[in-house]
Amino acid sequence: MNFIKTARKTDDIDDDKLLQGYRESGDIALLARLYERYMHLIYGVCLKYLKDEELSKDAVMQIFEELLIKVTRYDIKQFKGWLYILSRNYCLMELRSAKKINQEPLDEFMELDANLHPDSENREQDLQAMERCKEKLPAAQKISVDMFYLEEKCYKEIADYTGYTMSEVKSYIQNGKRNLKICMEKNREH
Repeated sequence: MNFIKTARKTDDIDDDKLLQGYRESGDIALLARLYERYMHLIYGVCLKYLKDEELSKDAVMQIFEELLIKVTRYDIKQFKGWLYILSRNYCLMELRSAKKINQEPLDEFMELDANLHPDSENREQDLQAMERCKEKLPAAQKISVDMFYLEEKCYKEIADYTGYTMSEVKSYIQNGKRNLKICMEKNREH
């Protein structure tokens, strides 16, 4: 904790040290300072998904409350990226629980053009096609994609469960996502 006492202000302390300081001391002010650095980004993520300023402001506060618990449970290598995923997942869960989920999160997941999903009538067909395409993935890609996107597991949890290395998990997810996109585009052409 000496690094905190010697710093004049917490801006002089990098993310890892603030995170470590919070984990060691439980001092919420340290985590709050770290979170404050990225609040504008979190708000942007929330606004992108929730499309409502007030809901997004509330979500920023709720995400901080989740952060208080989750930051001690996970081995966080890069706080900013991890926080982005946490924020995105929080927003998607809010949309699901409110039964307001629309086509955009699926489009972003698949990174498909909007013209590939022209109306909600095709949504069921698209989901069925995605399931068929997912079945064609190699086993390692399929389990990694399922665990990451559907079960919302982090790389470390997937690696621990499957025995794959963290870099293998990342590769399987990226390649699986790319292969799903290719397969979905081929289905659209027919």
